[in-house]
Amino acid sequence: MENHTIVTLKKGEGRTIKAGGTWIFDNEIDTIVGTFTNGDVVTVHDFDGYPMGKGFINQNSKIRIRMLTRHADQEINENFLRMRVKNAWEYRKTTVDTSSCRVIFGEADFLPGLVVDKYEDVLVVECLALGMEQFKETIVSLLKGVLKEEGISIRGVYERSDANERRKEGLPKVKGFIGETFDTEVEITENGVHYLVDVVNGQKTGFFLDQKYNRLAMQRICKGKRVLDCFTHMGTFALNAGIAGASDVTGLDISEYAVQQANANAVRNHLEDTVHFRCANVLDELPKLAEAGEKYDVVILDPPAFTKSREATKNAIKGYREINMKGLKLVKDGGYLATCSCSHFMTQELLAKTVKEAAKAAHKRLRQVEFRTQAPDHPILWANSANVPESYYLKFFIFQVVDEK
Repeated sequence: MENHTIVTLKKGEGRTIKAGGTWIFDNEIDTIVGTFTNGDVVTVHDFDGYPMGKGFINQNSKIRIRMLTRHADQEINENFLRMRVKNAWEYRKTTVDTSSCRVIFGEADFLPGLVVDKYEDVLVVECLALGMEQFKETIVSLLKGVLKEEGISIRGVYERSDANERRKEGLPKVKGFIGETFDTEVEITENGVHYLVDVVNGQKTGFFLDQKYNRLAMQRICKGKRVLDCFTHMGTFALNAGIAGASDVTGLDISEYAVQQANANAVRNHLEDTVHFRCANVLDELPKLAEAGEKYDVVILDPPAFTKSREATKNAIKGYREINMKGLKLVKDGGYLATCSCSHFMTQELLAKTVKEAAKAAHKRLRQVEFRTQAPDHPILWANSANVPESYYLKFFIFQVVDEK
């Protein structure tokens, strides 16, 4: 609920939101005047009384306020939410294939703490902020209405608010239907590849949409090549390589469930003769392949985030260095390496430095083909501060690998 509580920042604080970010931290607040319940929308003033906008407050979280608007006189009502939802959809229509895409991406769509993914005619919702709980179902209803105007009928909505981040907000994990029950296995097509997405049991909201155009970029490189796809999950990069005409593709993943899904997807795309998957710990498997004398034209490294905090970055660097060194040793002279990080704290510069160190240790020279980021339906909200953008997390390099001669 919105109320008349005024939160005033300390002098010299609020640097993140002044730079274009959306968060106010607990140590930036001087006074709170008025009574409120956690999750309420409050008005934010600078130290001198200058109105900075409105956001929802939560004293359970170090991110004390998440900003909804920079206009202190803006009413946070259904019309406001409809405007936000409509803008989010219009942006996707312009920038991406919307058959399956991320329709709402939290702070980058000015709806902090809320993610909505669309898989064909199914929506999957993830809410990570207490203040957004009160708006969640209204936003879903508004989104269904906006899509209906486009002739898109949504047959079901499922909530996957089961991430650990909820605990930081004082929220329980939630997983279940919003509205009527429905068949939660959804077939989607991306870059010409068919997948069966399990929105109940799949990772995150069921599928990683953020790599869509990075997978497409690999299709040209993989044609006619022998490919190794590490941390394959549902077989996404491997299947893109296969459909592009790779001669032989191997996908590795530590999850038996993921490998089962990947094999089923290979059959679904009639690629089972050229694309194969097996369950393996990638860090252990790569040295074994090198020892056996295996070489690949293309090696793809798409590991999970090795760090989810600034404090753990040092150990993460070691992990990225190790995996890239092991991967590089398997690339033929003149072959290609695709490597990425999905950690917000592993910056582009840090990842580049780490890969450079791995190449030196493996006695390889790298020629950069291109650098890419997350798909445009996961927009990166720019701001003038080292602390933001919070929305930028995926870094993706493609290199040609040449032996030192």
